[in-house]
Amino acid sequence: MANLLYQQIEMLSREKHIEPEVVVSAIEDAMVVAARKYYKTEEDLRAKFNQETGQVDVFTVHMVVEEVTDAKKEISLAEAKKKNPAAEIGTEILGPKPIDVLGRIAAQTAKQVILQKVREAERDTIYNEYHTRVGELVTVIVKRAEGPDLIVDMGRTEARLPKREQSKLETYNIGERLRVVIKMVDRAAKGPQVIVSRADASLVQRLFEMEVPEIYDGTVQIRFAAREAGERTKVAVMSRDKDVDPVGACVGMKGMRVQSIIRELRGEKIDIIPYNEETVAFAQKALSPAKVTRVQITDPENKKLEVIVEDSQLSLAIGKKGQNVRLASKLIGWDIDIKSEEEKRQEIEEQMTALTAPVTPLTSLAGVGAKTIEKIEGAGIYSVEKLEMVDKIYQAVNRFYEGGTEAAAATGEAAASGEVPAEEGEAAAETEAATPETAKAPETADAAEENPAETAIETVAEVAPTTSEGDAEPAEEAKS
Repeated sequence: MANLLYQQIEMLSREKHIEPEVVVSAIEDAMVVAARKYYKTEEDLRAKFNQETGQVDVFTVHMVVEEVTDAKKEISLAEAKKKNPAAEIGTEILGPKPIDVLGRIAAQTAKQVILQKVREAERDTIYNEYHTRVGELVTVIVKRAEGPDLIVDMGRTEARLPKREQSKLETYNIGERLRVVIKMVDRAAKGPQVIVSRADASLVQRLFEMEVPEIYDGTVQIRFAAREAGERTKVAVMSRDKDVDPVGACVGMKGMRVQSIIRELRGEKIDIIPYNEETVAFAQKALSPAKVTRVQITDPENKKLEVIVEDSQLSLAIGKKGQNVRLASKLIGWDIDIKSEEEKRQEIEEQMTALTAPVTPLTSLAGVGAKTIEKIEGAGIYSVEKLEMVDKIYQAVNRFYEGGTEAAAATGEAAASGEVPAEEGEAAAETEAATPETAKAPETADAAEENPAETAIETVAEVAPTTSEGDAEPAEEAKS
């Protein structure tokens, strides 16, 4: 029976990949907990497993001292000599504790403690084994689904493939074999501790290492990789040997090497780009297949670039839903602002016009006080030219609403002559009653909501004085 018990311990150890001593220690701790719960004592207890007999003995532990202060944990030298003539100060005296009286509840407690200890030891073993293998490519088998996540079998343990780490193009079946990379190992997770990924950029790098011998032996290096799983991946490569073409080595003869990786990724597109230490040259290559006219660094501290392309290349450079420029930005680590030649030309013309256009300060307006000028500048107007522009917009909005009032008046006349229904005539008559001043400057909240542009312009118009060819009117008269 004793041999059978220890055989079971060794079998459990091999199954859980833990040492037999860990299981033995768990059994001893469980017996101590069960005995303490049964006897309801505060004495120091210790258990010992005998491999030959298979018996687990529980002992009370007392420390030999000169003067006893705690009888539950200490014993005098005279008392210790009675039990063990060789006892000395500082030694421990063990006293057997009967365990045959432990009942079903104590046995259940011992079982729970053993399971918990073994589970903790197993989790520590898994963490110690896999936390140094993050980024490694492994083959797994889809075992089951838990909501949107998948549980996969790694052989020794289970791993989790979360929804966010799955490719958009892929669907998975139970029993299917997958190549994944170990993303992280979560020691505090309740379920599987190992998190694997099919969407990480490191998966593409590991696949290239398997397919391209030059990358495996270090002749060609993958410097950076940016990926949107299921859509496109950009990989920047460089060669340590000037006689080896890094892009050609990754593509392979007739594209065999890269096509093998594309099949593994279920048709995902891969752009292989030669790496360059110069940011401008690297950015031009990163935006391929679009042809870049020029690249300019606009903000070195915040890493911002301005890229100019031909008008016909703008959509290609931006990509579908901005994908191409987004991946290029991730690849080089800079923010990219793409403009066409026409957009850049218009921007330069506007800047030149702003530089050459005359600017008349507001202080040149006669009869306008400092407080009025301060209010005008608070509305974002700093020159007489801009004030005139706002006045033109104000007049255009007035003409628009005056046109609506005149149309309503015409409808009222038609109703009076009987050409339109009476209800429409009454509505038109009500509209006719509105004066041009009311149409120009609505005073109610409803009118302001219907015409927010006019309300905003009038705010400026109330502050800005109206000027004529002669003398300018005072600011107070302009407000009225």
